[in-house]
Amino acid sequence: MSFTAWAHGHARSILFLFGSLALAGAVASFLLPVSLFPQVSFPRVRITLDSGDRPAEQMTVEVTTPVEEAVRAIPGVRSLRSTTSRGTAEISVNFNWGEDMVSAMLQCQSQVNKILPSLPTGTSFEVERMDPTVFPVIAYSLTSDSHSLIELRDLALYTLRPALSTVSGVARVGVQGGRVEEYRVTVDPDKLQSFNMTLADVASALSASNVLVAVGRLEQYDKLYLVVSDTRFKNFDEIEHTVLRSTPDGVVLLDDVATVEHSAEPQWVRVTADGHDAVLFQVYQQPSGNTVEIARGIKAKLREIRKQIPEGVKIADWYDQSELIIASEHSTRDAIVIGMVLAAFVLLIFLRDWKVTLIAILTVPAVLAATILLLYVLKMSFNIMTLGGMAAAVGLIIDDAIVMVEHIVRRVRAAREGDPRAQVLSAAREFTNPLAGSSAATIIIFTPLAFLSGVTGAFFKALSLTMAASLIISFVVAWLAVPILCARLLKRRDAEIEEHGAFTHRVHQVYRDNMQRLLRQPRFVIAFLVPLLLLGFIAFKNVGSGFMPIMDEGGFVLDYISPPGTSLAETDRLLRQVESILQETPEVQTYSRRTGLQLGGGVTEANIGDFFVRLKPFPRRGIEEVMNDVRDEIEKRIPGLQVELLQLMEDLIGDLTAVPQPIEIKLYSDDEQLLRMLPARVADTISKVRGVIEVKTGIVPAGDALNIQVDRVKVALEGMDPEA
Repeated sequence: MSFTAWAHGHARSILFLFGSLALAGAVASFLLPVSLFPQVSFPRVRITLDSGDRPAEQMTVEVTTPVEEAVRAIPGVRSLRSTTSRGTAEISVNFNWGEDMVSAMLQCQSQVNKILPSLPTGTSFEVERMDPTVFPVIAYSLTSDSHSLIELRDLALYTLRPALSTVSGVARVGVQGGRVEEYRVTVDPDKLQSFNMTLADVASALSASNVLVAVGRLEQYDKLYLVVSDTRFKNFDEIEHTVLRSTPDGVVLLDDVATVEHSAEPQWVRVTADGHDAVLFQVYQQPSGNTVEIARGIKAKLREIRKQIPEGVKIADWYDQSELIIASEHSTRDAIVIGMVLAAFVLLIFLRDWKVTLIAILTVPAVLAATILLLYVLKMSFNIMTLGGMAAAVGLIIDDAIVMVEHIVRRVRAAREGDPRAQVLSAAREFTNPLAGSSAATIIIFTPLAFLSGVTGAFFKALSLTMAASLIISFVVAWLAVPILCARLLKRRDAEIEEHGAFTHRVHQVYRDNMQRLLRQPRFVIAFLVPLLLLGFIAFKNVGSGFMPIMDEGGFVLDYISPPGTSLAETDRLLRQVESILQETPEVQTYSRRTGLQLGGGVTEANIGDFFVRLKPFPRRGIEEVMNDVRDEIEKRIPGLQVELLQLMEDLIGDLTAVPQPIEIKLYSDDEQLLRMLPARVADTISKVRGVIEVKTGIVPAGDALNIQVDRVKVALEGMDPEA
């Protein structure tokens, strides 16, 4: 007994199995995580170091180099890349693909902690492994004409962040911008000198007068008490009446030598949204989180706490990653529906039987549901790669079902006498080898994608696995389920249906006549194929290439750099002009701007930052056209500002890999002057290559500094400490 015959003998069990798998897949579709990209752990750890204010050269020697030497000893480290600025540094530690990045991150933390005591006092660091979850999934801005930036920041930190952190799947809520409230003490030097006191005395007295400390425990009356000494300031007057010195002649209070006023910390970053100074709060998801559900939960939570937000505060969403994912889901749904409708239309025209049409159409959702179940078992997610794989597999799934159904119907109608079930069994057995060969050939085409390395392999592995799984399941369904359903549904009257209608007869007749002419004159086929191959070769040489397909994501990132050393105020003046250009662009819906900060983090100065620009929904101009217009206007109006416009996914992948440019050339030398001169010549040569749009030299000065040379002899003669 053949396997096909055995399968038909256990038809109910097999149909029950396929039905169970399809039902389980439908349930799994509601449980599968949803994200923009596959769950890829990039082999990169980013170490961010902060050591206060110090020159870049000193920072390199005292902080960056020791940390590089420490982390280089970690097993599996492939390369290091560092960027050092004034008081800050960023070190990218690159590992081989396939390394356990959680373990790698912990080892990096351990190595930095080991040498932390030898680094300058006050040095802090942060270690994070790079994956798509280091970027926000949804972000909002807070603006107001009646509330200060201090109030907006406090609202984001102490009202919104705790509430939004309770949404399922949220890892953290980051807050950028705003001002930090402080009390400023302005000392009068003459009055201070008259009391023979120094600034250090004032600072020490204020610090000692604002302390909360537990001093011990006291047991009394069957109770155990914690004894707390609380000298904290309760109001503004207490600060002014701080005792600086107490002598038999009296006391010196703070208001005797200084004035106290409400103020805010000095600000070296600037955040705006839609032309107003703003506070941004960004929501980050957990690695297994569902982006779409997180976005819905955040929006619902904001509606719930709306009454806690003061009047006059505007909350605007300037980025929502779930919209791109939902658009991908809708595209996949549309592809499935369109494929099923077209397949039904073709089957009805040529086979003229609604039963076989229904059988073929049912295979598509069944196969996709079983594929989703497999994704769930393998702990994968819905993302642009798996959704794209399922959308691309729809046509092949329908093709498997159609060829099997068509072959069965042809055999049943050819043998009008006898039991149709026997003819179905014979047709299925006859078509097993051709179907297996066809499916195997298609699967093999996509298999190499699963073995690609690097960033390409990390992304296309999900696509390859999804398509291969869909095609394997499609083969099994077409081989077993389709014949079983045909055997149970097709009756004698289905075999008696006229196979060809007038339209089909006409198509066959035209095809037959043309083929007979071509078979008599095969040179015409060659004459047709040769120009076609030539045109294909020319197109192959001229078509563009890239990692991600060109698509309209509905928004873009505008990175900018003003001349090195430019102050925050001057950079802000230039960027206000950029904001004017964005506001004049009719397709722009909203935007946010960071100066001294970046959307993806990293070392920045007051002359560096980015915009995220969100466009209006369609109908509108394409995003590439809008980006080109904005770029041209900026270059025309603000020639001193360097800008780079990228769509989000391209910018995100560039930040994750630490190499945002498609091609990077590294120059090495011990001669610093040569390294300052050579990149400009190399860039000039490369810029002449056809297809190159922009070349960056890679030389980014840290900025200007005022160097004070201290004469130690004269300082000593004045009775001062040179270190002071």
